[in-house]
Amino acid sequence: MDAPIIALAARVKEIKASPTLAVDAKAKALKAEGADVLNFSVGEPDFDTPPHVCEAGKAAIDQGFTRYTPVPGILPLREAVCERLATDHGWQYRPDQIQVSCGGKHGLYNMAQALFGPGDEVLVPAPYWVSYPPIVQLAGATPVIVPLDEKSDFDLDPAVLQQYAGPKTRGIILNSPSNPTGSVLSAGALEAIAQMALAQGWVVISDDIYDTIVYGAAKLPHILDVDPRLQQQTLILNGVSKSFAMTGWRIGYTAGPKHIIAAMNKIQSQSTSNPSSVAQKAALAALTGSQDFPITMRDAFVPRLDFMIKALTAIPGVTCVRPRGAFYVFPNLSAYYGRETPGGKEINDSVALADYLLEEALLATVPGVAFGADQFIRFSFATSMAILAEGMRRLAQALAVLK
Repeated sequence: MDAPIIALAARVKEIKASPTLAVDAKAKALKAEGADVLNFSVGEPDFDTPPHVCEAGKAAIDQGFTRYTPVPGILPLREAVCERLATDHGWQYRPDQIQVSCGGKHGLYNMAQALFGPGDEVLVPAPYWVSYPPIVQLAGATPVIVPLDEKSDFDLDPAVLQQYAGPKTRGIILNSPSNPTGSVLSAGALEAIAQMALAQGWVVISDDIYDTIVYGAAKLPHILDVDPRLQQQTLILNGVSKSFAMTGWRIGYTAGPKHIIAAMNKIQSQSTSNPSSVAQKAALAALTGSQDFPITMRDAFVPRLDFMIKALTAIPGVTCVRPRGAFYVFPNLSAYYGRETPGGKEINDSVALADYLLEEALLATVPGVAFGADQFIRFSFATSMAILAEGMRRLAQALAVLK
């Protein structure tokens, strides 16, 4: 007799697995089979973690710092987060307003579980990072997608935001610089958001994970600088993954009102408990040591960005907003939809195009539909110039043969 099929929870059926991780896994599987795959899908710096940070992790192991820590993270690390926020931005926080989590994504999950539930709506500007809507859905709430326009460099139009806001709106998620576009929200857009948030009592979730990877001399506007009154209803999410090339160490942190952080600590205490003790010591070294590494990494990305924009916009029919931060480009490739591959397959959306690029050109990219923008494809330029050059050659060639 066949074993009974165990039913899954309804919440699992409502979400999809991370498409970026799925593409990365498929690309690595092809590469393991010997295929010369160029991977433009992964969202992590192509730099090694700084030596002094690694040494701090090794020292923690040697010193036996391998046991449980307090659920919110060790006090010195939370104090270091407060110091960084004060030094870099002038924002004042206390350690009991900080939670250290197993990566920035974990902090977002804790936040949603602590704040949102059935009947709540959360505004999510699109293009968005792939995990924002599922994280909201896993809390039982509803993500409301607010479209951003390529023609305005993906800035948020206050009039459009007003159309999507409603009596059930509990919060809004901001990501500036953005993944996947690299775009930045203007001071005007942030002022409008601040006014609505203050008037309606929304919580503002500001995902600042790319705040050290910014191009140009001008300081980027931030909602807490635009209106400091919002600090009592804003959560700042950040971490060391992108700024110190520590994606695998899994350390993120959240700063916010004490009662919200306390609620998030309850969630964390019943799920993961504390983040890795060793990784916390490494993160402490990152935040308290030299801050030159993020600058060095950012400067290395500039010529890559320049090359990608030039190469992409040289392809007929392709447009691409120039990023002001992060390490992604998000070209509009929809001019090639409705065409056929040499093998007779129709390219009608970003998934079909991304599959074609992977199978025929051995280019791993992420389809824009994963970010709520089907006209686009995301490329990471956190790789070598040689790979970028070969990748753009393959892309131009693959698009040119579509009929």
